[in-house]
Amino acid sequence: MFNKNIKLVIAGLIIAYAVYQFVEGNIGNGIALILFSLVFIFLYFRNEFILLAFLRMRKQDLEGTQKWLDKIKNPSAALITKQQGYFNYLQGIIYSQKNLTQAEKFFKKALQFGLTMDYDVAMAKLSLAGIAMQKRRKREATQLLQEAKKLDKNNMLTEQIKMMQQQMKKI
Repeated sequence: MFNKNIKLVIAGLIIAYAVYQFVEGNIGNGIALILFSLVFIFLYFRNEFILLAFLRMRKQDLEGTQKWLDKIKNPSAALITKQQGYFNYLQGIIYSQKNLTQAEKFFKKALQFGLTMDYDVAMAKLSLAGIAMQKRRKREATQLLQEAKKLDKNNMLTEQIKMMQQQMKKI
């Protein structure tokens, strides 16, 4: 919706007006404005289009996810570093259904920018291992699988990792 810097400017202006309201004695208005400014601060750290894309991804709606991601015109200018990582992560998931080479590029970019959750990093590495395995790069796939196994602390990906290791034995 807004550029990341504009969100901070809007939040700053709202907070300044809230301080003015406090000075004037309108405490309720000041508190309400402070709470309203928190929305813009939250949206600075969590982009609204990426949040909506994750909601679509939860419903397994890849077309809807792509639609929300397409609304971000210039990701390098509009998003902070971690958001760029998640933007590329979602693009990698979408392209893993279409084009493996493109998906591999997006997953590598996502890991380069960084992802906040260990589970997401493990999922990206697991996806890269699957792509490497399909391209007959067994050594790289084995290394990525081991890294994904280390990052999967809640054992949410153990089934997929075991299945991929069994498939690797067949190669």
